[in-house]
Amino acid sequence: MTLPPSSRWSGDHLELLDQRQLPGAVVFMQLHRWQEVAEAISSMAVRGAPAIGIAAAWGVVLAARSGDDLFTAIRGLRASRPTAVNLGWALNRMRAAIASSGLVDVEALAAVADAIQSEDRLLTQRLVDHGVSLLNQGSRVLHHCHTGAIATGGVGTALGVIAAAYARSMLRHAWLDETRPRLQGAALSAWELGCLGVPCTVIVDGASGLLMRRGEVDAVMVGCDRVAANGDVANKIGTYNLALVARAHGIPFYVCAPGSSIDRATIDGDAITIEQRDAEEITHAKGVEVAAPGAQAWNPAFDITPAHLVTGFITEFGVLRPPYREVLSALPLPNQL
Repeated sequence: MTLPPSSRWSGDHLELLDQRQLPGAVVFMQLHRWQEVAEAISSMAVRGAPAIGIAAAWGVVLAARSGDDLFTAIRGLRASRPTAVNLGWALNRMRAAIASSGLVDVEALAAVADAIQSEDRLLTQRLVDHGVSLLNQGSRVLHHCHTGAIATGGVGTALGVIAAAYARSMLRHAWLDETRPRLQGAALSAWELGCLGVPCTVIVDGASGLLMRRGEVDAVMVGCDRVAANGDVANKIGTYNLALVARAHGIPFYVCAPGSSIDRATIDGDAITIEQRDAEEITHAKGVEVAAPGAQAWNPAFDITPAHLVTGFITEFGVLRPPYREVLSALPLPNQL
């Protein structure tokens, strides 16, 4: 099965894959206003840091087509999810295009949004190629959350490495954390790998330690929503626990980080805003209450993995090793305002 794109521009509106409907159905939302894009990002109809940035860029184009104030639209889109730096990175590129022209040129803005999406296809392929080079034949890789093609504009990041490694006869099996509380691993990662014919098994998040103790994992590969200047990583909640368990068992822990996810303006992980989401994502499952009535829940969407737990960053520039502050500062990244 061919995987659908995360989004596609149809000339006068944005078609956005509604990831909330997967794996049951492939449904594209028809979006005509930037406010609809902001809601899709906030509600996680679209998720995955690169895909969020691409959708936001097209949201600015929709604002221009509707004659809305573009700077109001950019502020609204930026506020839709606070942790993923790709969102702000893409919106900064759109803002720069507005400022350089001095006029609202819809076609020019559409060209910038299309360039952001096209560039992501190229850079994710480069990232994937570097990631596959780290694996030995017959590797078993553990993955957390979802970082596949529909989370990007291209082939995916960490899950893209897994899929490519299998296609090149380097991967024996993929282990997928179910990824609480929204189950992106069980729903999205397993669906993507199933479509591609990659052998995989879903485990509960807390099973990774036992799996490693039994010698069933050769490497851990995850994505990220933001990398601070010192190499601290913001990623889906549960990533920090996984990094600690991997370190305890001597298993390499790799973070796939496209350049648009590296935020050199943020000094370390403590300076990253952690999104807090609705408690019902924990207390309810598909609208059915599963927690005790009245139970309180704390629901941070992300956690921070300290740089010293990261074996290497897989990027379009190659595989980066410590010392991360020096290595990250030398990358040819665009300014992130």
